[in-house]
Amino acid sequence: MNNQQKLSFIFYLIVLIFNNKISFSQNFELFEKAVYIQNQDTLPYRFLTPVTIADSDLVFPLVIFLHGSGERGNENEKQLIHGSKLFLNLENRKNFPAYVIFPQCPEGKRWAEVDWKADKQLMPAEPSVPMRLTIAMIDSCIKKNPVDTSRIYIMGLSMGGFGTWDMISRFPDKFAAAAPICGGGDENQAPKIKNMPIWAFHGAIDKVVKVQRSRNMINALKKAGGNPKYTEYPKTGHDAWNKAFEEKELLKWLFSKHK
Repeated sequence: MNNQQKLSFIFYLIVLIFNNKISFSQNFELFEKAVYIQNQDTLPYRFLTPVTIADSDLVFPLVIFLHGSGERGNENEKQLIHGSKLFLNLENRKNFPAYVIFPQCPEGKRWAEVDWKADKQLMPAEPSVPMRLTIAMIDSCIKKNPVDTSRIYIMGLSMGGFGTWDMISRFPDKFAAAAPICGGGDENQAPKIKNMPIWAFHGAIDKVVKVQRSRNMINALKKAGGNPKYTEYPKTGHDAWNKAFEEKELLKWLFSKHK
């Protein structure tokens, strides 16, 4: 490859990356910006509306997605970095029309105030402030939109994986299914959620959140009489969400669940 060809190739890559960033940014805009306010507390969130919303006789599922620690803030954008593409995919939007909400946890806060590196945990007596606001925001969304309350789902990765386990343990009657990714929960809560459809994911060589955290939750659920799904990726570290999002059956499984 001569110098001219190298320059042309580099220019092509720059244009490709630039166009992809623009395209993805424009897709981000499909998620409407909003803020939930309760007393002095605020929760930024992004809200995706079903493509078939024009049919006023329909009700739609609601998906809550809890991001990881690196996406905390108040600019109401970073929480879309991981997971939003799954719901922006045109085929998925067509096959699985739903409301999708990505709340954003503030810096210094957690969905569940627990130690991510611990071998186990006890569920805190009270939900964290972001968790409390998220639950209130969900109830507000239900009042304002035609949500099918028998099909409310929750997903989350890393910090959001811990949040997912915490959320379903506190409010087991609210959710029809859950997909926690590389997180962990209080194993003592398993009897409360044993009947909930759960598909958990973790990387076997995760150096951030111990894989044993997901294994222990799955074992506790089975011991309590549940039948959870669990996928462990043998050569994957903490970013198990990338492989989880590639699971062709994930959304089909999720949206098939009803309370």
